[in-house]
Amino acid sequence: MKQHIYVIGEIGQAHEGSIGLAHAYVDALAHAGANAAKFQVHIADAESSIYEDFRVKIPYQNGSRFDYWKSMEFSADDWAGLKTHCEKVGLDFLASPFSLAAVELLDKIGVMGFKIGSGEVDNLPMLDKIAETGKPVILSSGMSSWAELDLAVSMLKSRCTAVSLLQCTTAYPAKPHQWGLNVMQEMGKRYQVSVGFSDHSGDIFACLAAAALGARLLEFHVTFDKRMSNPDASSSLTLRQATTLIAGIRKIETALNFPVNKDANATFSRMKSMFGKSLAVNRDLRKGEQIQCTDLETKKPAGFGVAAARYQEVLGKTLTKDIAQWDFLTENHFTHA
Repeated sequence: MKQHIYVIGEIGQAHEGSIGLAHAYVDALAHAGANAAKFQVHIADAESSIYEDFRVKIPYQNGSRFDYWKSMEFSADDWAGLKTHCEKVGLDFLASPFSLAAVELLDKIGVMGFKIGSGEVDNLPMLDKIAETGKPVILSSGMSSWAELDLAVSMLKSRCTAVSLLQCTTAYPAKPHQWGLNVMQEMGKRYQVSVGFSDHSGDIFACLAAAALGARLLEFHVTFDKRMSNPDASSSLTLRQATTLIAGIRKIETALNFPVNKDANATFSRMKSMFGKSLAVNRDLRKGEQIQCTDLETKKPAGFGVAAARYQEVLGKTLTKDIAQWDFLTENHFTHA
């Protein structure tokens, strides 16, 4: 079975509350070659309260965290329009809900599946509501312990929900020692599901490494410019970086789908001859002399003398004819005509 790496461009809050900017990201991700555009659906009244703190203080942002989520809201029609736009340009529309109300909205517009942010892994009422839809789930593991993941995965599997897992480190931007690439394999063995990697590093290397290690899904944040004011900008990829990354992922995908048989060297036979070596002598030798190791040289190409790999077979043999310096040493030099 050919391996396909599913690439998700996470728009998140990069649209900064602008529906026009959100649509611009859809076109940009399609051009970059992603498989899916992923959004976050925030409904402030259902999700937040006046007690919620900012994770990252956003420059020039007035008001509370609740007010910020309010500014990130789109209407149901807006979300339906974004989904239609994704489909038109060949992208899957994915979204992370952060409330039961958001699950209802997404189910109503016909989302193909749900992405669960790592902060929602223990939000069992929401997982239960998502399981009721019968749609597949991609679960991010960032802030979760094994016990919490065990509970969430067990619950979803018990409801016959298709689950994929992403290794994710909740650090913005995540440094190499925080990536936890080893966890992908551990999750795959533990849960017997497709696994991947959700990146917050702000560069292309983590996802390339994850692809080479067998990730089936890759997710990364995108931004038009790292100087934008959205809270994930510094841990996001620019669209130029995203395009480079996806090209690299596809090359790795091809390499993984075409394992090389190291013994199948027929296509290199001419090159092997060109670069191969034959035995020659490094001085004039006379009939009757015995070949010593110090008399030998190896010269290109192969096939014009005794193969270099067989040099021990000629050591101590007596020459039956003269041979000039730098000439190839052949079987004829040891046999009587």
